[in-house]
Amino acid sequence: MSQTINNATINPYGKDILSVETEFCGRTLTLEVNRVGFRTTASVLVRYGETVVLGTAMAGKVIPGMDYFPLSIDYEEKFYAAGKISGSRFIKREGKPSDEAVLIGRLIDRPIRPLWPKGYRNEVQGVASVLSMDPSFRPDVVAMIAVSTAFMLTGAPFDGPVAGVRVGIDKAGDYRAFMSAKELAESKLDLVVAGTDGKVMMVEAGAKEATEDEVIGAMEFAVEAIKPALELQRELAKKVGVTPQEYELALPDEQFQKEVDSWVEGKLGEDLRMPYPERNELIAVLRKQMHDEFAAKIGEEAYKELHGQYDEALQLAIHKDVRKGIVEHGIRPDGRKMDEIRPLSTEVGILPRTHGSSLFTRGVTQGMNIVTLAPLSYAQIVDTMEVSDGERRYMHHYNAPGYTVGEVRRLGSPGRREIGHGYLAERAIMPVLPSEAEFPYAIRSVTEIMSQNGSTSMAATCSSCLALMDAGVPLKAPVSGIAMGLMVDGDKSYVLSDIADAEDFAGDMDFKVTGTSKGITALQMDMKVHGLPVATLKRALEQGKQGRAFILEHMLKTLAEPRNELSPYAPRVESITIHPDKIREVIGKGGETIQKITAETGTEIDIKDDGTVMIASPDKLKIDAAKQWIESIVAEPEVGKIYVDVPVVSVLDFGAFVQILPGKDGLVHVSEISEERTEKPSDKLKEGDKVTVKLVAIDDRGRLQLSMKAAARELKKEK
Repeated sequence: MSQTINNATINPYGKDILSVETEFCGRTLTLEVNRVGFRTTASVLVRYGETVVLGTAMAGKVIPGMDYFPLSIDYEEKFYAAGKISGSRFIKREGKPSDEAVLIGRLIDRPIRPLWPKGYRNEVQGVASVLSMDPSFRPDVVAMIAVSTAFMLTGAPFDGPVAGVRVGIDKAGDYRAFMSAKELAESKLDLVVAGTDGKVMMVEAGAKEATEDEVIGAMEFAVEAIKPALELQRELAKKVGVTPQEYELALPDEQFQKEVDSWVEGKLGEDLRMPYPERNELIAVLRKQMHDEFAAKIGEEAYKELHGQYDEALQLAIHKDVRKGIVEHGIRPDGRKMDEIRPLSTEVGILPRTHGSSLFTRGVTQGMNIVTLAPLSYAQIVDTMEVSDGERRYMHHYNAPGYTVGEVRRLGSPGRREIGHGYLAERAIMPVLPSEAEFPYAIRSVTEIMSQNGSTSMAATCSSCLALMDAGVPLKAPVSGIAMGLMVDGDKSYVLSDIADAEDFAGDMDFKVTGTSKGITALQMDMKVHGLPVATLKRALEQGKQGRAFILEHMLKTLAEPRNELSPYAPRVESITIHPDKIREVIGKGGETIQKITAETGTEIDIKDDGTVMIASPDKLKIDAAKQWIESIVAEPEVGKIYVDVPVVSVLDFGAFVQILPGKDGLVHVSEISEERTEKPSDKLKEGDKVTVKLVAIDDRGRLQLSMKAAARELKKEK
């Protein structure tokens, strides 16, 4: 344990606490080591404003038999960081990470992963733990800096540093970093850029139909803004004096590659330029043929140990062939032109009992989407470190089982990829959803991927848009999406529209962009090289705009606009507004009144704090009954109004009390019962009778004076 003497932490290894700081986007950024995390390979405390993030890194040994780089990066939310206790009634301890934490973990992982050398097989883990959170901005990019710094201090072959910044556009039209949640909600753009020196490593954005120029401008702003954070990481590494780690790269044996390259000579190139799935089937045949021939040549038993190396060499040869076809001949693996989209097919209304459904097919990639509508009370409650008791009214869930790629996999809960793809498609649609006032429904959109061969998240976006329109959700504008690829050869770059798997694996960048005819709604870019300049990304965005337009045109031929009517199986929701002071009367003591209304009318009722009352039922008559009941509860007595068929609640010697509204009784004096003289009220009325009365006055004590006689006269005049 560390000792504390005169309020100074003593490092048990005798190391002094070191820190460096700089101005970064308007606040002081501080990196500090040797205060905590003594047993880690490297740890760093990052302070920015009142946000404090602990970044830890563990660089382990090679795991025997591992044929991939075992890197894991996680982001931990700590409720105490925001001065909160979880709102869950039963679970107060942090457990399974929220979807938001998973998404931030991916956000940090994506720019860092490409900066490790190919063939590095040591086990590596990075963890960002938020210890204190300044509520004026999100801590995600601070966590990214923490993990990058920790990796820089391990001595492992990490080619960093990396830094990121979240950029928005303020009301004056200027780019700004670290905007508040409220400011970002009002901003046209919410964009995170991670990069190295002058180059972009990762981009993720949500936008309200932002233009390509606005997005590019934000990227340029971010690339300049992150420079101090990059330099600060280098300064700390130099100050610490990092010792480089010894390691060996598990690279393919050149001899295996030469043998395979020689074997495939004449079997690739033009012979493989054909549409999917024929191309995939031919490669599978080619792979089996190669393994059979080498196994026969070397011997079955000896080849078992070499099978993986030969297979990897074949895959590399195929990737080289893909790049060669594009760079030298301008021909893609399936014979398409650079900006050509695979064959499209779209259908809607394919599932009879669902509220909305669609099937979107692009080449071999296929996504089915199903939309379900429900009252707003079904919105998801969000309880995270950053948000408490928030609600998600629109939810998009994405599923892609093993059979979609021709593999046997056990079914289980969604992984990071599924959560990330679902979130991207959800973000793409959010800007065009109608408001709660316009469409008072909770909406769940589920994409079931049926087949994969590139860009399933964009298939999810397109299919969800069509299914929402099929469900009658009045979208402000239809949205389409496309996945773009990029290959760099020297000073030249080649932009590919609608990339398939082969181009994705062999390429240097892939990005997904969604939007309407007016502008971008979501964006996600990932680099497989050590960053790209913004100018190169600009070309890709411009070509992506053309591809989005082509796909959107096809979608609108299937369904041009949202349906005017909801499915007969969807609940109807209508709303009325009452004074907030009346909410208590509608709910009743212990919920007695509201429970009685829902039980007797067969409706679902949700009451907002502002007095908005949502009434849901598939039956319009039931909604009307509940609405009338609630209106009667909150209604105020009106002098001069006639109340028809209202009950007599008690009969006394001087008159009768009649209930004109729930909880509102008034007196009909004996002289106001009839035009004829009435000696005793009980001669004319008894408890439970239904009568028609007119409210003639409300005295200064709030007592209601009713008249059956005046009501009869007025009704007679109307006839």
